[in-house]
Amino acid sequence: MTQHELVPRPMAQSIDDLVAGCTSRRPMVPQDSKSGARFEHVVIGGRRLVLKYQDAQDDWLMRATGDMDGRRFAALWGSGLLDSIPSAIDHAVVGAAVEDGVGAILLRDVSDELLPLGDGPLGHDEHLRFLDHMALLHATFWGWHDTVGLTPLRARYLTFSPAVAADEAARGSDALVPKVMADGWARFPAVAPQAAKVVMPLLDDPSPLLTALEQMPHTFVHGDWKAANLGYHGDGRTILLDWGEVPGEASPLADLSWYLALNSAKLPQSKEDTVAAYRGALERHGVETGAWWDQALALEMLATMLQFGWEKALASAGTELEWWERAVAAGAELLA
Repeated sequence: MTQHELVPRPMAQSIDDLVAGCTSRRPMVPQDSKSGARFEHVVIGGRRLVLKYQDAQDDWLMRATGDMDGRRFAALWGSGLLDSIPSAIDHAVVGAAVEDGVGAILLRDVSDELLPLGDGPLGHDEHLRFLDHMALLHATFWGWHDTVGLTPLRARYLTFSPAVAADEAARGSDALVPKVMADGWARFPAVAPQAAKVVMPLLDDPSPLLTALEQMPHTFVHGDWKAANLGYHGDGRTILLDWGEVPGEASPLADLSWYLALNSAKLPQSKEDTVAAYRGALERHGVETGAWWDQALALEMLATMLQFGWEKALASAGTELEWWERAVAAGAELLA
């Protein structure tokens, strides 16, 4: 995938222009939204749509990743990058605008095709299809470098850090997740002392890990392959929403490790088998993995604990936390 293959898309001149001709427009509260973003139901020409605002005044994730002018998601649309995503993945976006420091994304309403909420396991076939389409996305953009201005590597791994939790507390934010993050990180050294000796210093200065990750193969990653963003059409295409949170350039295993961490209760097979299934899919789509795989996997699993060590700590000791503690130890050996 080369940069010049992208064909820029025109953006609407304003948010009103983006929803021109609407016959209904009302507030919407998605069941699983945790960022604070505002949404509206919109009907245009009899078609149900969703309008999502990218406003850093509301959205703590935007603040945490440095997207203060609401342009990141709109830039994906305007750059033509979303048009280059494989047809097996439906991003649902139909338009974008930026007005007075607020981005706006218009999407088809695909809520009826999304996965049900809760911890019920994924079907084995749908799980493997998600992994295959994830690998297809990564193979399509193999070697891609970010010229769009998406999520920097440092921001990707510090989005859920104690510093972000402290910043949100200092501004009087009522966002729930940063408060829970603070609690989880406070518990982390007690429930995972060996992992904490590695993770906590990296949360203060991730430079050694970032330097190592920079040496790994990179691609375009979505950044948030959690079940709440996923669904599928009857023809087998994957629905993948929320391209505005942490998309960008990274190791392909950034998407895989996020999938493992946030969907752990829903996986129909072990983490090891899930990793093997993804690797097999990446190989099928033409990417050789032999030279770099083991090192990239160990580093990325360690990096994932900079993102979600707090979440695993809240569940206290158990097989899930123990698995990630072993992953931290493996990654730490490469940084020693």
